[in-house]
This record gives sequence, C-alpha cells and structure tokens, in this order.
Amino acid sequence: MLTKFKLTIATLFATLVVATTAHADHHGMKKDIVDVAAGNESFTTLVAAVQAADLVDTLKSDGPFTVFAPTNEAFAKLPEGTVEMLLLPENKDKLVAILTYHVVSGKVMSADVMKIDMATTVQGQDVKVSTDNGKVMINDAMVISADIKASNGVIHVIDTVIIPE
Repeated sequence: MLTKFKLTIATLFATLVVATTAHADHHGMKKDIVDVAAGNESFTTLVAAVQAADLVDTLKSDGPFTVFAPTNEAFAKLPEGTVEMLLLPENKDKLVAILTYHVVSGKVMSADVMKIDMATTVQGQDVKVSTDNGKVMINDAMVISADIKASNGVIHVIDTVIIPE
C-alpha cells in the first residue's frame, strides 16, 4: 500500500509551527506534513527533493506518517554536488529511496521514540533509535526538534541526512 515517501532554527521553527497551527485550527483546517515543511525556510531543500521524487501527494495523504526531516543545513553536510545529482530525473529512484528512509508509517511521538531501539522505514530498512544524555539519535542524526504535529502525522527535525545501506 505505502510504497513511496519522504519528508533549525528551533525557536523560530517552533514559533512558526505554533502560530500557523493556531491560525489553521481557528479556521477549521490543519496543515499536513508537506504544508508544514513548505511553510518553513529550514526545509526548502527537503521540499524540493520531495517534489522531484513525486512524493508530495503521498505525504499529503491521510497517513499517519512520522517524518525525520533533515534541515537545509543537514543537506549541506552531504558531499558537494550530491543534492544536485539526486535532483536529476535519472536519479529519481535513488532519491525516493533516501527520502522514504526518513519516513515511518504511523504517528510516533517523542515519548514513543524513547521506548524503541529500531523502527522500520517506508523504504523497507530499519533505522536505529537511541538515546544518550537526553539526546535522541536516528542512526547518526540527532533529533533537534520533536513532535511537530501535522494533520497526517508528526515531524521530528534531524541535523543529518540519513542514507540507507
């Protein structure tokens, strides 16, 4: 059923999410994962990648999904030219694999993350979940902001792009 997927200035991001969520809730609507990401300047690279991979409709669907969302700074840590290479149409399958490796089916809040040591991604491989001195790690990526709610799931912001084997 689910075969494709993906999706800081912590204070600014939290303020923006709270403000847009409050505004959206007041008007009887709530933003989905794509809308939340697209509404924040820290995720322009992620949003471009999701568009290039044709995953927008999937991540706008009912879900629920848990997205470990890398920031622009996380993408910038990749070797020079990697992002541009992945955005080329001929590399779409590789991009889809990377993005879907950042998505878990279901809504996994931070309280739940603390109780698990592994999660199976939509891509099919597992990610390692660990905690150390109050820091939550997804493989080698640190969660820098957690529990950003969307109408179809939750976003946890990470500081590194995680790559499947």
